[in-house]
Amino acid sequence: MSLKGKRIGFGVTGSHCTYDVVFPEIEKLVNSGAEVIPVVTHTVSNTNTRFGEGEDWVQRLESITGHAVIDSIVKAEPLGPKMPLDCMVIAPLTGSSMSKFANALTDSPVLMAAKATLRNYRPVVLGISTNDALGLNGVNLMRLMAAKDIYFIPYGQDDPENKPKSMVAKMSLISETIIAAIEGKQLQPVIIEKFRDFS
Repeated sequence: MSLKGKRIGFGVTGSHCTYDVVFPEIEKLVNSGAEVIPVVTHTVSNTNTRFGEGEDWVQRLESITGHAVIDSIVKAEPLGPKMPLDCMVIAPLTGSSMSKFANALTDSPVLMAAKATLRNYRPVVLGISTNDALGLNGVNLMRLMAAKDIYFIPYGQDDPENKPKSMVAKMSLISETIIAAIEGKQLQPVIIEKFRDFS
């Protein structure tokens, strides 16, 4: 399947250390002919870290996609019936946003876009990046794994020795996961063996 002409929502949450591997994947989606609609949390647009300034990340997203970012719940709500997506991606998905999503808390533009997409029975693809996937957040991860119309970019432990509860998606599989999700399939294997290169 080609992604040409597909309308893909792309939500970014506050795992700032992951942006350098996620943004090239967004470029690949655009280059494949997909229309990519960027959505960001308040944390993305308003937080400056050693990985870069929020304003710069937002400008880069807008430059890559050719669309202004959706940065409010009000702007995200029309992605339901009025302006439906073929697929909604959230990558990176932090543990905090994962916990909220699993418990139906819609307090950010990204989560509203995901909820709006599920209302249309369209797939939501998640790329986790969380230090507690194998800790307290494990129950939320498994709740989403069991949910209808939700699919995961394959993920694994990124640093078992130093961060044994941490898991991160292999972001280079974003496009493959989207294609499988649109076809109603989970890209397998979804839980991958430990690997050093999480690009």
